[in-house]
Amino acid sequence: MRIFRSRFSVLAALGVVGVMAISSCGVSQDSVSNAGGTNSTASAPCAGTSDEKASDPKSLTLALVPSGDASKLVETVKPLEAALTSRLGIPVHGVITADYQAAVEAIGSNQAQIGMLPSLQMSQACDKYGAKPSLQTLRKGKSSYAAQMFTNNPSKYCKDTPAPGPNGMLYCNGTASGNGPAGLDSVSKIKGAKVAMLSSASPAGYIFPVAAMKAANLSVSDVSPIKVTANDASVLAVYKGDAEVGFSYWDAREVVKKDNPDVGNKVVVFALTDEVPNDGVSISSKLSSAWQTKISNAMEDYAKTPEGVASLTAIYQITGLKPADIASLKKTQDAAVSIGLG
Repeated sequence: MRIFRSRFSVLAALGVVGVMAISSCGVSQDSVSNAGGTNSTASAPCAGTSDEKASDPKSLTLALVPSGDASKLVETVKPLEAALTSRLGIPVHGVITADYQAAVEAIGSNQAQIGMLPSLQMSQACDKYGAKPSLQTLRKGKSSYAAQMFTNNPSKYCKDTPAPGPNGMLYCNGTASGNGPAGLDSVSKIKGAKVAMLSSASPAGYIFPVAAMKAANLSVSDVSPIKVTANDASVLAVYKGDAEVGFSYWDAREVVKKDNPDVGNKVVVFALTDEVPNDGVSISSKLSSAWQTKISNAMEDYAKTPEGVASLTAIYQITGLKPADIASLKKTQDAAVSIGLG
């Protein structure tokens, strides 16, 4: 496993800690095989394990997966590192992984003990390495979200006139609420279009939209895929005209709007998938249950503070944390299996 290091100062008291970009040890970013090697629809949700003989850790590493600009994530994770270091009494530093699967492998190889992972990777880390699905994120009180489909050609995909939603950006086909599903009868119209999509490991950027395509009797081979590495890149591909349609979480345009204020007028959301379980926090099985609980409590406690909400919002637009619903997490595995992944 190759590791590339860059360094930044977090706290003077701690000196300098590293942020690592971890590659996936031969695991392709496009690989989403069921880590447990079984059909997820036939197995019970994984709850994780612990090691009661494990020594108390001297430090902890937190793995994060970029959902946008990785260099910005390096900066925004600093307050979370400092808060966990203070609450847990040992140094905690962040690692930025190269892709989704690399984050799972970092947990499995004990290069990271905490992972902020998408729902599919939380299940994979549990199935393969026993990592405990500990917490699930909340965004505006919700523990699920819809993947969205958007376009720069609304006259083709919108059955009504695009109108501003609560955030001022344009929506059509009943998608302004952000609650899925909506507008899926327009999905068949993307046949033959250039479509910006993430790797097949991404719940919002691939799995759930492709499942919606399958329901409309379409497959990825029926469109011209434009592969992108992050949700904001998918929005930008449509904004710049490199693709006609894009997939992302709802509403990734808000991230792009900071640098491109007119994105909400040029890129219109026209469909929402079934609800996707929110991402969350997985904790290594190589820790004792006492330390797993301590870490979980520290993160949940931090998320209840104003500074915690500000920090987590900057990282992943998180407004709260709650105990993970492992049954809901399994829905992403099942969706992946439904389109031939796993």
